[in-house]
Amino acid sequence: MFTGIITDIGIVRSIDTSGDWKIRIDTKHDLTNVPIGASISCSGVCLTVVEKDTHSFLIQASHETLNKTALRDWKTGSKVNLELSLKMGDELGGHLVFGHVDGLGQVTSIKQVGNSHHVTVKLPDELKQFAAPKGSIALDGISLTVNAVENDIIHLMIIPHTWTVTSWGDLAVGQHVHIEIDMLARYVARILAVKGI
Repeated sequence: MFTGIITDIGIVRSIDTSGDWKIRIDTKHDLTNVPIGASISCSGVCLTVVEKDTHSFLIQASHETLNKTALRDWKTGSKVNLELSLKMGDELGGHLVFGHVDGLGQVTSIKQVGNSHHVTVKLPDELKQFAAPKGSIALDGISLTVNAVENDIIHLMIIPHTWTVTSWGDLAVGQHVHIEIDMLARYVARILAVKGI
């Protein structure tokens, strides 16, 4: 479990595409006390550490993960938003994020407004019902507040701090981003569906 507060921008060091992809990511985090088998949020995808040294780790991505995420677009040198999993007693500074990708959104516009950036993202039809103004959403692992919703387009205002300390400083129109809908929205929608409302 995560908070959606990015603690490092990792860099993809190598990708082995034979069979399940093996991706090595460099990080500033000291991984000495991170065990093999631990989960790390990598741009919003919960991935398992299968090898590590002090400042890099290896993950293995199955065909299912590659088919459902934008990991297949990663290249050597790609920037990856990293967050280590929560420990009991850690502060919840964002919202609860689980690293389960619900779908891929596509960036439709980026405009600088003052020192911030107004970003719009197109959601897949099956996820647009979960977006609400002032609601939470995780995009590429970042806990964000939805400012406005227009059908399948969400509007976000990204403050300079977030723009600087995440991979979004390199965001481009047309780029795919990992979407994780808010868990509360997921359960409310399920309750309404069961009740036939």
